[in-house]
Amino acid sequence: MGTVVLYSSVSVDGFVADDNDQPGPLFDWLTSGDVALDADGALRVSQTSHDYIRPYWDRIGVTVVGRHVFDLTDGWDGTPPSGIDHVVVVTHRPAPEGWDAAAPFHFVEGVEAAVARAQKLAGDRVVEVAAGDVGGQVLAAGLVDEVRMDVVPVVFGSGKRFFGSVDAQHLLADPDVVIPGDRVLHLRYRVRR
Repeated sequence: MGTVVLYSSVSVDGFVADDNDQPGPLFDWLTSGDVALDADGALRVSQTSHDYIRPYWDRIGVTVVGRHVFDLTDGWDGTPPSGIDHVVVVTHRPAPEGWDAAAPFHFVEGVEAAVARAQKLAGDRVVEVAAGDVGGQVLAAGLVDEVRMDVVPVVFGSGKRFFGSVDAQHLLADPDVVIPGDRVLHLRYRVRR
């Protein structure tokens, strides 16, 4: 099975979006560099960020998101983001009416079932879990292997928390990756078991 990674860009005070679900400047680092991160060149980062992020993105086979993120993005119009093969959506509701059943999106109830489906689809590739409420639930269920954060130098004050509504302590190992980029700090922690 591939590694299960909780991941997102995050403010210094731990938010992935403001109170209105807007990321504000959290993704500015993805468009302010000199090196193309994606095939069409829309995302441009520093060489340092590219050398860290691109190999990670190339290993992602499946992303797990909540229905809220799916709805906010309009399901990426049926095409998984960033070249990912599949998206598993944690939801109690069925696919939207008129949704293309051939699109590589899987609607699953419960985080345990969602991670199991994602691991089956990903094989030995990475299962990425979007930070926020679903990510916090996956962490609380003991299913996260590592936490990756792209920390952006902004303070939101309030908003959507990186770990959602996790209300229990979870120990992480010391960071094994600490890489300063332009307007971002890349961090990786293994989850202690």
